[in-house]
Amino acid sequence: MKENEYCYSRYAAKRYQTRVVNVGNVPVGGGNPIRIQSMVNTPTLDVAATVKQSIELAEAGCEIIRITAQNVSAAKALKDIHREFRAAGFDNPLVADIHFLPKAAFEALEHVEKVRINPGNFADNKKFAIKEYSDNEYEIELQRLHDEFSPLVKRAKELGKSLRIGTNHGSLSDRIMNRYGDTPLGMVESALEFLRISVDYNYHDIILSMKASNPKVMIQAYRLMVARMAAENMNFPLHLGVTEAGNGEDARVKSAIGIGSLLMDGLGDTIRVSLTENPVYEIPVAQQLAKMAEDLWSLNQEKRALLTGDSIDPYTYTRRDTVVINAATKAPIASSEFPRVFVAIDFSEKTPEKIAQEICRMHNRLPDNKIEGLCFRIENEQSLESVFHLNRILKDTIPYFVLELSVDMDISLLKKHVWDDTTRWFFTQRLADQAAFQKLQAFTSKAKNRILAIDAPIALLPEICTELKTNNTTFANIVFTSSQNEPGYHAMGSYRELAEVLKTESINAPIWIRSTRDNAFGNNGHFRETILQASIHMGSLLCDGIGDIVSIENYNDIERTAILSYNILQGSRLRFTKTEFVSCPSCGRTLFDLETTTDKVREKTEHLIGVTIAIMGCIVNGPGEMADADFGYVGGAPGKINLYVGKECIKYNIPEAEAVDRLVDLIKEHGRWVEPKEIVKEEEPQGVTC
Repeated sequence: MKENEYCYSRYAAKRYQTRVVNVGNVPVGGGNPIRIQSMVNTPTLDVAATVKQSIELAEAGCEIIRITAQNVSAAKALKDIHREFRAAGFDNPLVADIHFLPKAAFEALEHVEKVRINPGNFADNKKFAIKEYSDNEYEIELQRLHDEFSPLVKRAKELGKSLRIGTNHGSLSDRIMNRYGDTPLGMVESALEFLRISVDYNYHDIILSMKASNPKVMIQAYRLMVARMAAENMNFPLHLGVTEAGNGEDARVKSAIGIGSLLMDGLGDTIRVSLTENPVYEIPVAQQLAKMAEDLWSLNQEKRALLTGDSIDPYTYTRRDTVVINAATKAPIASSEFPRVFVAIDFSEKTPEKIAQEICRMHNRLPDNKIEGLCFRIENEQSLESVFHLNRILKDTIPYFVLELSVDMDISLLKKHVWDDTTRWFFTQRLADQAAFQKLQAFTSKAKNRILAIDAPIALLPEICTELKTNNTTFANIVFTSSQNEPGYHAMGSYRELAEVLKTESINAPIWIRSTRDNAFGNNGHFRETILQASIHMGSLLCDGIGDIVSIENYNDIERTAILSYNILQGSRLRFTKTEFVSCPSCGRTLFDLETTTDKVREKTEHLIGVTIAIMGCIVNGPGEMADADFGYVGGAPGKINLYVGKECIKYNIPEAEAVDRLVDLIKEHGRWVEPKEIVKEEEPQGVTC
C-alpha cells in the first residue's frame, strides 16, 4: 500500500492488516475474526441489572461488552459487576466507557479488561469557545494533554490492559474545533494527539474509533485515520460504528452504509451497531455485517489492472457531475437533481391490475415517496404486452418505464409494436458485443422519448464509448449501469470502475446503480439481508459521489424496496423525504427512557421533511450532535429535558412529561412546522388512477 492510501483495494474486498491487540482473552485485529460489541443500557450502580444484561448480551453472541462509568462511584461498581459476571461463568471482556473524568478511568482500569476514553473530553471541557491558538499556545495545550493522559497509559501498560481512543464527531474539543473545525480531519487529529503519546511510551494495546451520526463523515474519518496512521508507521485495529443511528430500518440502513462501506474497503476489526433499542437486538445485525465482509475477504481477490488509478477523493465528498436527461419533466435525471428511485416489477406473480393497485395504494399512503421508474424483465412478447397494459392503466403516474431485455432477445420484437410517445421508455440489455450495442442503440435513437441504459462488461466499454463519440452523441438520452460484477470485483468496485472508464473517456452521462440478483452479496432472500446488502452497495457509491438512479431488484416487494431505496438515499444524506432522527442507543448515563421517548418524538414529528431532530440521553455528545441537527431533545437532569436549536440550548429543565409538546412548540416558533397531511389508508383502492 502506497503512502496516503487507506486500503489495499477499492474494487475487491481485501482485508487491511492491523496489529493484534488483546482485549482480555479476545484478540482483536490481524487475521482474527471481526469481533462483535455492544453496550449495556442499565444504570451501572445497579449491579444486578447490569450483570443480567451483560449475560443476555454474551448469550446473544456479543464478544466484548461495554459499560458506562460516568463517575468514580460507577467505576468502583465495575469491580462487583466483573466478579459476578465471571461467577456466572462468562469470560467475555468488559470495557469501561469514560467521559470527562480521568479519575474514573484510573479506577475502572483496575477492574475491567479495557477502558474507552473520548479524546474530546478526557482532558478538555467543551464550551464551544471561540479562541485562536497561536502555535506556542497550542504546544502548551498539547503538553497539558500529555500530563493528563500519560499516567493512564503507563498504568494500562503495567496492568496489561488495553485502551480505546474513541473519537466522536459530536464531542471534539474546543482546541481541535478551533484549529481543524468540525471535520473528519479534526476527528483524526484528535485521536493522533493521544496515539503519539502512547507510542512515545511504547504502549501499543490501543484500538481506535472515529464515530459520527452522519455516515459520510464517519466513512471519511476512518479512511483518513488509516492513511495518517500509515504515514506515521502505525496500524492500530479499528472499532467501527455509526453513533446515534436511531432505531428501526433507518438505523440499520445508516449503520450498514457506514460500517459496511468500510468493511468492503477491508477496514474494521471490531464493530458495534448502535440502536435505540434493546442492545441484544444489535448483535444479529452486527453478525450479519461481519459475515458479509468475512465471506468476501476470504476470497482474497486482487484488483485487475484495467485502469491507471482511482480518481475519487475518498476523504471528501464531491458528487460526480453529469448531463441532464429530461430537463423539462418533473423527474429529470442529473447530478444537479436528487437521485431517482426505480423499482422492479415481476409479472410472473401479479397481474398488471394488481400491480397498479399496489402502486396507487403506496402513493396514497406515502405521498412524499413516489416511485419514479418501474423496471420490467422482458423475456417474450407476452411480458411486453403486460407492460403496455400497465402503462395504459397508470397513465402519467410513473415518469419512467424501464425494459430490461433478456440477453438472447431479438431487438426486432420491439419494432413490431407501437410505442406510446408520451411515456419515457428506458431500454437496457446486458451487452455481449459491439453488434448487440449497435442494434439497441439504433432502436432507441429513433425517438426522443427513448433512453438507452448501457450495461456492458468493462472491457467492452471503451469500444462503445468510442463509437458514441464518433457518432457525435450528445448523451442527453444515455445512462450507464452494471447488472453484473466484473470478475474479481464486488458490486461497488464494478461501479467505481465504470465511473473511471467514463471519466477517462470524458463522458458525463448519469449512472444507474442497480442491486440485482446477479451482483448481490450476502443475501439469502430475507428482507433483513436485503436491507444491509443494498445499503452497503448503494450507500458506499452514493457516499463516493456516484449514482443518479437507484433500484433494488433482488426482492419482489414494490413498497418495501421503494421505501428502502428512499431510506438509503436519506441515510447517505442525498435525498430527504421524511424527518431525520439522530438518536443515541442509551447507556447508564441516559436520563430518560430513550426508546419510548424516541417513539413519542417520531410520532409527533415524522412528517417534517428535511428537519433533523436529535434525541440524546445526556450531554456527552448532545450539544455536539446538535451541529448536525436542527433541534435537540437532551437529558439535562433526572426527569428534566433541555431543548436545543442547533448548538444553542433554548429551554432548560423542562419536565419530561411536557418535553415532547414543548419541542413541537419550539419547532413552530422557528417556522419549521407544517401540519401533517391526511394519509389515505383504505383497504383496497376502488380505482387504479393514483
